[in-house]
Amino acid sequence: MTPPVAALNCADLSVAEVAKMIDHSLLRPELTPRQVTEGCDLAARYQVASVCVKPADVALAAERLAGSGVLVGTVVGFPHGSSTTAVKVAEAQAAIADGAAELDMVLNIGRLRGGADAAVADDIAAVVGVAPGTVIKVIFENAYLTDEEKIRACRLTEEAGAHYVKTSTGFAPSGATLADVRLMRANVSPKVKVKAAGGVRTLDVLFEMAEAGAVRFGATTTADMLDDLAGRRTP
Repeated sequence: MTPPVAALNCADLSVAEVAKMIDHSLLRPELTPRQVTEGCDLAARYQVASVCVKPADVALAAERLAGSGVLVGTVVGFPHGSSTTAVKVAEAQAAIADGAAELDMVLNIGRLRGGADAAVADDIAAVVGVAPGTVIKVIFENAYLTDEEKIRACRLTEEAGAHYVKTSTGFAPSGATLADVRLMRANVSPKVKVKAAGGVRTLDVLFEMAEAGAVRFGATTTADMLDDLAGRRTP
């Protein structure tokens, strides 16, 4: 039996430490190139872990953030997970060539719900296999899944060699919940991490999710949360 992951004490975290837990999300379909560059500048200013941009914006973000210390991530099979494995592999390869260091891929939701576990695992493993050195986060889209399906998704993700399990795309009827974060943390080994996304809009929610086991967060309200923390840490 694998040992549990120690609970995070958010009271001890600095602004810089919390910033490095955030993937600043720039995934809304209506964002213009100028808005993407502005988002990248914000990410660099706050020194977050990464930006998560649309595939078409990876090269732009990589150029803007070169030398900043902020990674560029993008999405694969987004937001429904229903692309063929060959298309997901091609997306992953193109994104890496354009400068992506992290990939958030949506698993095949319908195949998971239908019990086709081998197909789900093979889909994930194919992306992992063409992305050595790239962090792979697998999005479950928990709004559509039962707890039993979420647990199976955790097992399949780990077996396929991915690095994170992730709650949501942010484009489904609901996003991250504390119950889901706890469930996912309990059903992967310590080497697999948990990312919460969808609805993490305040510092207090981020802290609750962190204490439940998440270590990375997809967020659009990055500045508000980190400014809030800076105010709380000011003597």
